[in-house]
Amino acid sequence: MNLFLQKLIINLTFLGKKAHERAGYLTKRERLQILRNFRINLKRSLLDTMFISMGVLSAGFGLRGFLLPNKFVDGGATGVSLLISQMTGLELAFLLITINIPFIFLGYKVIGKLFSLKTALAITSLAICVAVFPYPEITNDKLLVAVFGGFFLGSGIGLSIRGGAVIDGTEVLAIYLSKKIKFTIGDIILIINIVIFSFAAYLLSVEAALYSILTYISASKMVDYITEGIEEFSGVTIISKHSDKIREMIINKMGRGVTIFKGERGFENKRQNVEINIVYTVITRLEINKLQTEIEKIDENAFIVINSIKDTKGGMIKKRPLKKL
Repeated sequence: MNLFLQKLIINLTFLGKKAHERAGYLTKRERLQILRNFRINLKRSLLDTMFISMGVLSAGFGLRGFLLPNKFVDGGATGVSLLISQMTGLELAFLLITINIPFIFLGYKVIGKLFSLKTALAITSLAICVAVFPYPEITNDKLLVAVFGGFFLGSGIGLSIRGGAVIDGTEVLAIYLSKKIKFTIGDIILIINIVIFSFAAYLLSVEAALYSILTYISASKMVDYITEGIEEFSGVTIISKHSDKIREMIINKMGRGVTIFKGERGFENKRQNVEINIVYTVITRLEINKLQTEIEKIDENAFIVINSIKDTKGGMIKKRPLKKL
C-alpha cells in the first residue's frame, strides 16, 4: 500500500488533537494491525453495499413485476404496505418508508446504530426503486406470480440481511417482543403473518389470501437459502477405539481436516477413567456415504453422530477438492 495512504489511514484512526503524536508512538506491529483492520472493514463495507444493492433491485422486481400488478400481498411490513396500497390507492413507495420507520428506530435500540443506518438506507433505496424503475409486468398467471414474486422478494430480503440490513422490519419487532413476552421470534412472526393474511382474506378474497400465503412460503424459503447457505455441510463426531486409524483415513483418503477431543467412556459400570480420543470432522453431505463406508472398514462398532451445518468459514472444507477413492 502507498506510504501516504498508510499514514492517512493511521492518522484517521486516531482522530483528535494529538493524533499525530499518538500515531508516532505506534510499533510496526500495531501499524500493520491497523492497516489490516482497515482492509477488512473496507472489504466488508463493499460486500455489504453490493449485497444490499442487489437485494433492493431483486425485491423491487418482485414487487413491481409480480405482486403489485396482480394484487398479491406478502407477510410482514411489506405485506401490510401492499395491502394498504391496494385498498387505498396510496403509493407503495410512500407506505414502505412510513410503515418501516418505527422498526428502524426499534432496530437502533435493539441491534445497533450501524444496523439501523443500513436499514434506513436500504428501505429508502427500495422505495425509490419501486417508484422510479420501470419494471415490466411479467405475467398474470396467479401461480407463477405467487412463486416467482416470492422468489425475487425473498432473494432481496435475504441479500439485504447478508449485507447487514433488512428491508422488512417485522423481524426487528419480533426480536424486541421475544425479550418482553414468552414467545420465540418464529412464533411472533407467525402470529403477525396470520393476522395479515386474515385481513387479506377479509378485504380482498380468500383466494388472494391463499396465493399470498404461497408467496410468503416461497419468499421465506429463499431468505433461508441465501442467509444460511444452500450448500449444507455435516459435522461428524466419531467415537472409536481405532481413532488414530480413522483420523489418518479422513486426512489421507478423504482429504479433510480433523479435530481430536479428549474424552472418557461413560457407559461402563466400573468406575474407571477410560480415556478415548473423539474424532470430529466437517464434510459435505455428498461425502457422508463414503465416510461411513471407510469407517466401517476400520471399526464396525464405531459410534457416529452426524449434525447438519448450514455453512462454514475458515479451515480446509472449502479449499480442498473432493478426493476420489
